[in-house]
Parts: sequence; structure tokens; C-alpha cells
Amino acid sequence: MSETDTFIDEVSEEVRRDKLYALMRKYGWIAVLLVVLLVGGAAFNEWRKASDRAAAQALGDAILAAEEQADPGARAAALASLEVDGDAAAVVAMLTAVEGNAGVDALKALADDPGIDSLYRDLAQLKLVSRTASGLDPAERRARLEPLAVAGAPFRVLAEEQLALVEVDEGQTEAAITRLNALLVDDEASGALRRRASQLIVALGGSLDAS
Repeated sequence: MSETDTFIDEVSEEVRRDKLYALMRKYGWIAVLLVVLLVGGAAFNEWRKASDRAAAQALGDAILAAEEQADPGARAAALASLEVDGDAAAVVAMLTAVEGNAGVDALKALADDPGIDSLYRDLAQLKLVSRTASGLDPAERRARLEPLAVAGAPFRVLAEEQLALVEVDEGQTEAAITRLNALLVDDEASGALRRRASQLIVALGGSLDAS
């Protein structure tokens, strides 16, 4: 290659580089804006999902707290006082309505409805299997509870408690005691749940592994 060709190539390269820099100066802000919008949109979407999930979890806890009221009238009043809409409103209305009657069919319909938020489905499932009048045999109760007892599930420890009761009904006393002792040292278990677990362990003739 001659010096002339080399010089022409270098000049052409400089011209292309100058044009590229000119385009970047003119339109580069658009690329930056697109990146900011994409990153900001993704961050906002994740924040919204986390906020929605936290709100749903808080509502689930409020419903469970209302359900722990010993007096049926107090339970109904506590449920009716919750400010809810959408799926949650239907769930709360159903739970309030079934307090005085069996309500098993309503709970089962809610627990098996794929059209509502999974949190409320799980809550209905938990209510269903905990009812003595549910008519479910131990195998069906176990099948409904096991998906609720996986790591990260919102009502995992409550499902574990119910699974222990299933094991008692199945005659698996040692397995039930082992599961209940695990709940005694579970950070997610409430004080009330730990007390129930301790009482059941003693009633089953077991020993408390945790102080």
C-alpha cells in the first residue's frame, strides 16, 4: 500500500470518527434517556410488586388476627372493620358470612379458585383444613397443606402446625412431635403458635427440645 493510500485511509477514518462523534453529541441524549427510562421502569415495577405483596401480606396477617378472636361476634366485627377491595373484599365478606355456619363449601370454592390472588387462596385453604367439619380425610388435608408449607410461603408455619395435626390423626405421633419441636425454634413462629406447639408436644407425651 502506497503512502497516498495510507493517508487517504487515515483521513477517511478521521472523517468517520468525526461524524460518529457529531451524531453522538446530537442524539446521544436519546440513548441515555432510553437507558434511564428502562432502568427506572424496571425498578419502579419491582418496587410496585414488592409493595403490593407487602400490603397483601399485611392484610393476610390482619385477617388471621381477626380470626384469632375467641368470640364469634368479635371475629365478625374485626373482619368487617378491615378496609379492603377487590379479591380481598370478597374473601373478607366470605369469612365474615361463614362464622355462624359450616361454610365449608364456600371455603373450598375460594381455595380452589385460580382467579384470585394466591395469598387469599392460601388463607382460605388454611381455614378449610383447620375446620373439624371440613369432611376432608388426612390424605386430602395433607395434599392441600404441603404446598403452603414450602420455604417462603406466607403461611408456612401455620401450615406446618396443621400438618402436625394431620400426622397425629394418621397415628404418626413421633413425626408430629418432631415437626412441632422444629416450630419451637422457628424464627417465623409467633409466641402463640409456639405455646400451642409446646402444649401439643406435652399432650402427645413428647419432650420439649427447645427451652
